[in-house]
Amino acid sequence: MQDINLNRLAYFAAVVDAGSFTRAADRLGITKAVVSQQVARLEDDLKTTLLLRSTRRVEPTEAGRQLHARCVMILREAEDAFDELAQGNVEPRGILRIAAPNDYGTATIAPLAATFSRRYPQCSVELLLADSQIDLVANQVDLSIRVGWLTDSSLQARRVGSFQQFLVAAPDMGITITDPDGLVGLPFIANHALRDPLVWRFSRNDIEHRTVRMRQAMAINTTPAVLAATLAGAGLAVLPDFLVADHLRAGTLQRIAPDWSLPSGGIHVVYPAARYRPSKVSAFVNMLVDSRKTLAHG
Repeated sequence: MQDINLNRLAYFAAVVDAGSFTRAADRLGITKAVVSQQVARLEDDLKTTLLLRSTRRVEPTEAGRQLHARCVMILREAEDAFDELAQGNVEPRGILRIAAPNDYGTATIAPLAATFSRRYPQCSVELLLADSQIDLVANQVDLSIRVGWLTDSSLQARRVGSFQQFLVAAPDMGITITDPDGLVGLPFIANHALRDPLVWRFSRNDIEHRTVRMRQAMAINTTPAVLAATLAGAGLAVLPDFLVADHLRAGTLQRIAPDWSLPSGGIHVVYPAARYRPSKVSAFVNMLVDSRKTLAHG
């Protein structure tokens, strides 16, 4: 295997970020000739064109974009390792980028990130909320929170908790159904962030099982918006316990067919592929695990 020159990767990444050999050289504090020479040698090593050069700007090729995404992660990991070894692994610092779904990210991760920022003032948090899965490498994400069921067994993941799903409705709808069969035909708010938002499998005492296909009255693609429509009386909906617990206690929502349960899901922390975990990542995950334990023992 050919030896890898990390300096060349750093020069290449700087050129892509700056869009220019001259600006990259200025940022690095070296000459443009050195940067150009080292990037050319990297292309020779890989036998691949990484950059398209014009008189105005330098653009990465498809291979260059792929390599740049990897370079950013490699260089950030190396920087984190040096920083933390220099500090004796005492204090997390730098930027912690977290991806999470809209609902769990808003209800749980955002408040936890605020606590984390107060506890570790040298570490700033960037929180990316989206119901679609984010590419961890391309978006330079340190960790991702995934709620539900992991389908990719190749991911480096840690289960940190679980959640229940409840069928709920606004009390003003006057729904008193106690058996899933009675749900057929009632207006239902479909969450299109889910793979199959209209088919639900109910069970009771692990003995009785029913599968019901709901009638779609509305279709919404984010879970918080499904909650808002449910509170407004648009129909029934299936929502996670961490979003509806306060509303159930306050009486603004009620459980429908409460003797029947829906499949529970897992809460996982997913990492990009790496052998080294910066202390900022470990510290945040530990806080999340502790918060789940506190919630469980309520």
